Amino acid sequence: MRKMFRQICEKLSAGEDLVLVTVIASSGATPRGAGARMLVGKEGRLCGTIGGGAVEFRSQQMAAKVLEDRRSFEHGFNLTKDDVQKLGMICGGAVSVFFGFLPAGDEKTLRIAEKAEECFASGRDLWLISDIDDDGRIGLYTREDGYIGIDAPEWLAEKLGRHPKRIRKDGHDLYVEQINSSGRVFVFGCGHVAQELVPVLAHVGFRCVALDDRPEFARKEFFPDAEEVILCDFEHLSDSITVTAEDYACVMTRGHAFDAVVQAQLLMTEACYIGVIGSARKKAGVYQRLKEEYGFPDELFERITSPIGLPIRAETPAEIAISVAAQMIEFRARRNEA
Repeated sequence: MRKMFRQICEKLSAGEDLVLVTVIASSGATPRGAGARMLVGKEGRLCGTIGGGAVEFRSQQMAAKVLEDRRSFEHGFNLTKDDVQKLGMICGGAVSVFFGFLPAGDEKTLRIAEKAEECFASGRDLWLISDIDDDGRIGLYTREDGYIGIDAPEWLAEKLGRHPKRIRKDGHDLYVEQINSSGRVFVFGCGHVAQELVPVLAHVGFRCVALDDRPEFARKEFFPDAEEVILCDFEHLSDSITVTAEDYACVMTRGHAFDAVVQAQLLMTEACYIGVIGSARKKAGVYQRLKEEYGFPDELFERITSPIGLPIRAETPAEIAISVAAQMIEFRARRNEA
Protein backbone atom coordinates (compact mmCIF):
# COMPACT_ATOMS: atom_id res chain seq x y z
CA MET A 1 0.00 0.00 0.00
CA ARG A 2 2.88 2.38 0.57
CA LYS A 3 3.90 2.06 -3.07
CA MET A 4 0.28 2.51 -4.12
CA PHE A 5 -0.11 5.72 -2.15
CA ARG A 6 3.09 7.06 -3.66
CA GLN A 7 1.66 6.33 -7.11
CA ILE A 8 -1.61 8.05 -6.17
CA CYS A 9 0.26 11.15 -5.06
CA GLU A 10 2.45 11.21 -8.17
CA LYS A 11 -0.33 10.65 -10.70
CA LEU A 12 -2.94 12.94 -9.14
CA SER A 13 -0.33 15.71 -8.83
CA ALA A 14 0.49 15.24 -12.53
CA GLY A 15 -3.15 15.79 -13.48
CA GLU A 16 -4.20 12.18 -14.07
CA ASP A 17 -7.48 10.61 -12.93
CA LEU A 18 -7.21 7.24 -11.19
CA VAL A 19 -9.36 4.33 -10.10
CA LEU A 20 -8.68 2.44 -6.88
CA VAL A 21 -10.04 -1.08 -7.39
CA THR A 22 -10.71 -2.97 -4.15
CA VAL A 23 -12.06 -6.42 -3.37
CA ILE A 24 -14.45 -5.60 -0.50
CA ALA A 25 -15.94 -9.06 -0.04
CA SER A 26 -15.19 -12.58 -1.21
CA SER A 27 -16.28 -16.13 -0.61
CA GLY A 28 -15.22 -19.50 -1.92
CA ALA A 29 -11.91 -20.21 -3.65
CA THR A 30 -11.50 -16.82 -5.28
CA PRO A 31 -8.06 -15.69 -6.55
CA ARG A 32 -7.69 -12.94 -3.91
CA GLY A 33 -9.64 -12.19 -0.77
CA ALA A 34 -11.03 -9.00 0.71
CA GLY A 35 -8.43 -6.26 0.84
CA ALA A 36 -6.81 -7.01 -2.51
CA ARG A 37 -6.31 -3.78 -4.45
CA MET A 38 -4.97 -2.44 -7.69
CA LEU A 39 -4.55 1.09 -8.99
CA VAL A 40 -5.60 1.84 -12.55
CA GLY A 41 -4.78 4.89 -14.67
CA LYS A 42 -5.21 5.87 -18.29
CA GLU A 43 -2.51 3.40 -19.38
CA GLY A 44 -4.03 0.52 -17.39
CA ARG A 45 -2.93 -1.15 -14.17
CA LEU A 46 -0.26 0.85 -12.37
CA CYS A 47 0.36 -1.35 -9.34
CA GLY A 48 -1.27 -3.95 -7.13
CA THR A 49 -3.39 -6.92 -8.14
CA ILE A 50 -6.77 -8.44 -7.36
CA GLY A 51 -5.70 -11.90 -8.41
CA GLY A 52 -4.87 -11.76 -12.09
CA GLY A 53 -6.68 -13.72 -14.77
CA ALA A 54 -9.95 -12.88 -16.45
CA VAL A 55 -11.55 -11.17 -13.42
CA GLU A 56 -8.68 -8.74 -13.13
CA PHE A 57 -8.77 -8.16 -16.89
CA ARG A 58 -12.49 -7.42 -16.78
CA SER A 59 -11.97 -5.17 -13.77
CA GLN A 60 -9.40 -3.16 -15.70
CA GLN A 61 -11.96 -2.72 -18.48
CA MET A 62 -14.53 -1.54 -15.94
CA ALA A 63 -11.99 0.83 -14.41
CA ALA A 64 -11.49 2.36 -17.86
CA LYS A 65 -15.24 2.98 -17.94
CA VAL A 66 -15.04 4.65 -14.53
CA LEU A 67 -12.38 6.99 -15.89
CA GLU A 68 -14.76 7.92 -18.70
CA ASP A 69 -17.85 8.37 -16.52
CA ARG A 70 -15.98 9.78 -13.49
CA ARG A 71 -18.26 7.81 -11.20
CA SER A 72 -17.56 5.12 -8.61
CA PHE A 73 -19.55 1.89 -8.42
CA GLU A 74 -19.59 -1.65 -7.04
CA HIS A 75 -19.71 -4.80 -9.15
CA GLY A 76 -20.13 -8.43 -8.16
CA PHE A 77 -18.47 -11.38 -9.89
CA ASN A 78 -20.25 -14.65 -9.17
CA LEU A 79 -17.81 -17.33 -10.23
CA THR A 80 -20.09 -20.33 -10.55
CA LYS A 81 -18.91 -23.53 -12.22
CA ASP A 82 -20.11 -22.26 -15.61
CA ASP A 83 -18.46 -18.88 -15.05
CA VAL A 84 -15.19 -20.53 -14.10
CA GLN A 85 -15.18 -22.50 -17.34
CA LYS A 86 -16.22 -19.50 -19.41
CA LEU A 87 -13.64 -17.18 -17.85
CA GLY A 88 -10.88 -19.77 -17.95
CA MET A 89 -10.38 -19.53 -14.18
CA ILE A 90 -9.34 -22.31 -11.82
CA CYS A 91 -11.16 -20.80 -8.84
CA GLY A 92 -14.82 -20.39 -7.98
CA GLY A 93 -16.75 -18.24 -5.51
CA ALA A 94 -18.14 -14.73 -5.30
CA VAL A 95 -16.26 -11.44 -5.33
CA SER A 96 -17.52 -7.91 -4.72
CA VAL A 97 -15.27 -5.27 -6.25
CA PHE A 98 -15.50 -1.55 -5.61
CA PHE A 99 -14.22 0.87 -8.25
CA GLY A 100 -13.38 4.15 -6.54
CA PHE A 101 -12.81 7.19 -8.76
CA LEU A 102 -9.97 9.50 -7.68
CA PRO A 103 -10.07 12.81 -9.60
CA ALA A 104 -6.86 14.47 -10.76
CA GLY A 105 -5.48 17.13 -8.45
CA ASP A 106 -7.93 16.30 -5.65
CA GLU A 107 -6.42 18.12 -2.68
CA LYS A 108 -8.18 15.99 -0.08
CA THR A 109 -6.87 12.73 -1.54
CA LEU A 110 -3.39 14.20 -1.95
CA ARG A 111 -3.31 15.21 1.73
CA ILE A 112 -4.40 11.70 2.68
CA ALA A 113 -1.62 10.18 0.53
CA GLU A 114 0.95 12.47 2.14
CA LYS A 115 -0.31 11.63 5.63
CA ALA A 116 -0.20 7.92 4.80
CA GLU A 117 3.46 8.26 3.80
CA GLU A 118 4.19 9.92 7.14
CA CYS A 119 2.57 7.01 8.99
CA PHE A 120 4.41 4.41 6.93
CA ALA A 121 7.71 6.17 7.56
CA SER A 122 7.14 6.44 11.31
CA GLY A 123 5.84 2.87 11.63
CA ARG A 124 2.43 3.68 13.05
CA ASP A 125 -0.70 1.55 13.03
CA LEU A 126 -2.78 2.83 10.12
CA TRP A 127 -6.23 2.01 8.74
CA LEU A 128 -7.67 2.94 5.36
CA ILE A 129 -11.39 3.70 5.32
CA SER A 130 -13.50 3.75 2.16
CA ASP A 131 -16.98 5.25 2.38
CA ILE A 132 -18.93 3.19 -0.15
CA ASP A 133 -21.98 5.45 0.20
CA ASP A 134 -19.97 8.61 -0.42
CA ASP A 135 -18.71 7.67 -3.89
CA GLY A 136 -15.82 5.74 -2.35
CA ARG A 137 -14.30 8.71 -0.56
CA ILE A 138 -11.21 7.49 1.31
CA GLY A 139 -9.79 8.49 4.65
CA LEU A 140 -7.39 7.26 7.32
CA TYR A 141 -7.43 6.43 10.99
CA THR A 142 -4.61 6.34 13.51
CA ARG A 143 -4.87 5.96 17.26
CA GLU A 144 -2.86 9.13 17.71
CA ASP A 145 -4.76 11.39 15.27
CA GLY A 146 -8.18 9.76 14.97
CA TYR A 147 -9.94 10.12 11.62
CA ILE A 148 -8.08 11.88 8.83
CA GLY A 149 -9.84 13.24 5.73
CA ILE A 150 -13.15 11.50 6.39
CA ASP A 151 -16.20 11.97 8.61
CA ALA A 152 -16.71 8.58 10.20
CA PRO A 153 -18.92 7.60 13.16
CA GLU A 154 -17.30 7.37 16.57
CA TRP A 155 -18.28 3.71 16.99
CA LEU A 156 -16.15 2.70 13.99
CA ALA A 157 -12.88 2.93 15.94
CA GLU A 158 -13.99 0.08 18.20
CA LYS A 159 -14.51 -2.18 15.17
CA LEU A 160 -11.11 -1.62 13.60
CA GLY A 161 -8.93 -4.71 13.71
CA ARG A 162 -6.28 -6.52 11.72
CA HIS A 163 -8.76 -8.18 9.34
CA PRO A 164 -10.27 -6.14 6.46
CA LYS A 165 -14.04 -5.91 6.66
CA ARG A 166 -17.11 -4.20 5.27
CA ILE A 167 -19.28 -2.60 7.95
CA ARG A 168 -22.90 -1.62 7.41
CA LYS A 169 -24.45 0.09 10.43
CA ASP A 170 -26.66 3.10 11.20
CA GLY A 171 -26.98 3.99 7.53
CA HIS A 172 -23.22 3.81 6.94
CA ASP A 173 -21.53 1.51 4.41
CA LEU A 174 -17.80 1.46 5.10
CA TYR A 175 -14.88 -0.73 4.10
CA VAL A 176 -11.96 -0.69 6.53
CA GLU A 177 -8.52 -2.27 6.35
CA GLN A 178 -5.34 -1.99 8.39
CA ILE A 179 -2.65 -1.07 5.88
CA ASN A 180 0.31 -0.59 8.22
CA SER A 181 1.29 -2.10 11.53
CA SER A 182 3.57 -0.78 14.23
CA GLY A 183 4.84 -4.33 14.63
CA ARG A 184 8.35 -5.16 13.49
CA VAL A 185 10.47 -8.29 13.09
CA PHE A 186 13.55 -8.28 15.29
CA VAL A 187 16.18 -10.58 13.77
CA PHE A 188 18.81 -11.42 16.38
CA GLY A 189 22.06 -12.37 14.68
CA CYS A 190 23.29 -10.93 11.38
CA GLY A 191 24.80 -14.04 9.86
CA HIS A 192 24.15 -15.76 6.55
CA VAL A 193 20.57 -16.87 7.27
CA ALA A 194 19.59 -13.42 8.52
CA GLN A 195 21.08 -11.82 5.41
CA GLU A 196 18.87 -14.07 3.27
CA LEU A 197 15.80 -13.73 5.51
CA VAL A 198 15.47 -9.96 5.85
CA PRO A 199 15.00 -9.18 2.11
CA VAL A 200 12.41 -11.96 1.79
CA LEU A 201 10.43 -10.70 4.79
CA ALA A 202 10.67 -7.09 3.63
CA HIS A 203 9.35 -8.09 0.19
CA VAL A 204 6.19 -9.53 1.76
CA GLY A 205 5.49 -6.55 3.98
CA PHE A 206 7.36 -7.21 7.23
CA ARG A 207 9.32 -4.34 8.77
CA CYS A 208 12.68 -5.73 9.84
CA VAL A 209 15.31 -4.75 12.37
CA ALA A 210 18.61 -6.67 12.32
CA LEU A 211 20.68 -6.86 15.51
CA ASP A 212 24.11 -8.23 16.40
CA ASP A 213 26.83 -7.59 18.96
CA ARG A 214 29.57 -7.85 16.33
CA PRO A 215 30.33 -4.60 14.50
CA GLU A 216 31.64 -6.48 11.47
CA PHE A 217 28.18 -8.06 11.01
CA ALA A 218 25.82 -5.29 12.18
CA ARG A 219 26.29 -3.28 9.00
CA LYS A 220 23.62 -1.57 6.93
CA GLU A 221 25.22 -2.65 3.64
CA PHE A 222 24.42 -6.25 4.58
CA PHE A 223 20.77 -5.35 5.20
CA PRO A 224 19.64 -2.66 2.75
CA ASP A 225 16.00 -3.76 3.20
CA ALA A 226 16.01 -3.44 7.00
CA GLU A 227 14.50 -0.41 8.69
CA GLU A 228 17.36 -0.46 11.17
CA VAL A 229 20.57 -2.33 11.82
CA ILE A 230 21.55 -2.17 15.48
CA LEU A 231 24.84 -2.96 17.17
CA CYS A 232 23.65 -4.13 20.57
CA ASP A 233 24.53 -6.01 23.73
CA PHE A 234 22.59 -9.29 23.62
CA GLU A 235 22.54 -9.39 27.42
CA HIS A 236 20.83 -6.00 27.70
CA LEU A 237 18.35 -5.77 24.81
CA SER A 238 16.14 -3.22 26.54
CA ASP A 239 18.96 -0.70 26.18
CA SER A 240 18.46 -0.81 22.39
CA ILE A 241 14.88 -1.88 21.66
CA THR A 242 11.38 -2.20 23.08
CA VAL A 243 9.47 -5.31 22.05
CA THR A 244 5.67 -5.01 22.01
CA ALA A 245 2.75 -7.38 21.49
CA GLU A 246 2.77 -6.47 17.79
CA ASP A 247 6.38 -7.52 17.28
CA TYR A 248 7.97 -10.73 15.97
CA ALA A 249 11.36 -12.13 16.92
CA CYS A 250 13.68 -14.46 15.00
CA VAL A 251 16.61 -15.73 17.06
CA MET A 252 19.60 -16.91 15.03
CA THR A 253 22.70 -15.78 16.89
CA ARG A 254 26.11 -17.40 16.55
CA GLY A 255 25.79 -19.74 19.54
CA HIS A 256 23.56 -21.52 22.08
CA ALA A 257 24.63 -19.26 24.92
CA PHE A 258 23.57 -16.11 23.09
CA ASP A 259 20.34 -17.74 21.93
CA ALA A 260 19.47 -18.59 25.53
CA VAL A 261 20.17 -15.06 26.76
CA VAL A 262 18.04 -13.53 24.01
CA GLN A 263 15.18 -16.00 24.50
CA ALA A 264 15.12 -15.32 28.24
CA GLN A 265 14.58 -11.63 27.61
CA LEU A 266 12.01 -12.20 24.87
CA LEU A 267 9.94 -14.45 27.13
CA MET A 268 9.57 -11.47 29.44
CA THR A 269 8.00 -9.43 26.63
CA GLU A 270 4.63 -9.74 24.89
CA ALA A 271 6.15 -10.55 21.46
CA CYS A 272 3.49 -12.27 19.35
CA TYR A 273 5.98 -14.65 17.71
CA ILE A 274 9.32 -15.99 18.95
CA GLY A 275 11.11 -18.27 16.49
CA VAL A 276 14.48 -19.86 17.20
CA ILE A 277 16.76 -21.56 14.69
CA GLY A 278 18.39 -24.86 15.57
CA SER A 279 17.92 -28.57 16.08
CA ALA A 280 15.65 -30.40 18.52
CA ARG A 281 18.74 -31.30 20.57
CA LYS A 282 19.81 -27.67 20.80
CA LYS A 283 16.25 -26.71 21.74
CA ALA A 284 16.22 -29.16 24.66
CA GLY A 285 19.56 -27.89 25.94
CA VAL A 286 18.55 -24.24 25.79
CA TYR A 287 15.21 -24.91 27.49
CA GLN A 288 16.98 -26.77 30.30
CA ARG A 289 19.29 -23.82 30.82
CA LEU A 290 16.34 -21.38 30.83
CA LYS A 291 14.60 -23.46 33.49
CA GLU A 292 17.68 -23.77 35.68
CA GLU A 293 19.01 -20.20 35.39
CA TYR A 294 15.76 -18.23 35.05
CA GLY A 295 13.14 -20.48 36.59
CA PHE A 296 10.85 -20.43 33.58
CA PRO A 297 8.04 -23.02 33.75
CA ASP A 298 7.64 -25.53 30.91
CA GLU A 299 4.35 -24.01 29.71
CA LEU A 300 6.07 -20.71 28.93
CA PHE A 301 8.16 -22.44 26.26
CA GLU A 302 4.96 -22.98 24.26
CA ARG A 303 5.42 -19.39 23.10
CA ILE A 304 8.61 -20.37 21.29
CA THR A 305 8.61 -21.87 17.80
CA SER A 306 11.69 -24.04 17.48
CA PRO A 307 13.06 -25.20 15.16
CA ILE A 308 11.91 -22.12 13.28
CA GLY A 309 10.41 -22.43 9.79
CA LEU A 310 8.16 -24.85 7.95
CA PRO A 311 9.50 -28.43 7.60
CA ILE A 312 10.46 -28.32 3.92
CA ARG A 313 13.87 -29.99 4.40
CA ALA A 314 15.63 -26.68 3.90
CA GLU A 315 19.43 -26.80 4.08
CA THR A 316 21.01 -23.68 2.58
CA PRO A 317 20.63 -20.23 4.18
CA ALA A 318 18.37 -19.17 1.29
CA GLU A 319 16.17 -22.25 1.69
CA ILE A 320 15.95 -21.75 5.44
CA ALA A 321 14.96 -18.13 4.86
CA ILE A 322 12.11 -19.25 2.59
CA SER A 323 10.87 -21.74 5.18
CA VAL A 324 10.95 -19.12 7.95
CA ALA A 325 9.24 -16.47 5.83
CA ALA A 326 6.53 -18.94 4.82
CA GLN A 327 5.86 -19.81 8.45
CA MET A 328 5.64 -16.15 9.40
CA ILE A 329 3.28 -15.38 6.52
CA GLU A 330 1.02 -18.17 7.74
CA PHE A 331 1.24 -16.97 11.34
CA ARG A 332 0.43 -13.39 10.31
CA ALA A 333 -2.56 -14.50 8.23
CA ARG A 334 -4.01 -16.57 11.08
CA ARG A 335 -3.43 -13.73 13.52
CA ASN A 336 -5.14 -11.24 11.23
CA GLU A 337 -8.19 -13.49 11.02
CA ALA A 338 -8.51 -13.72 14.79
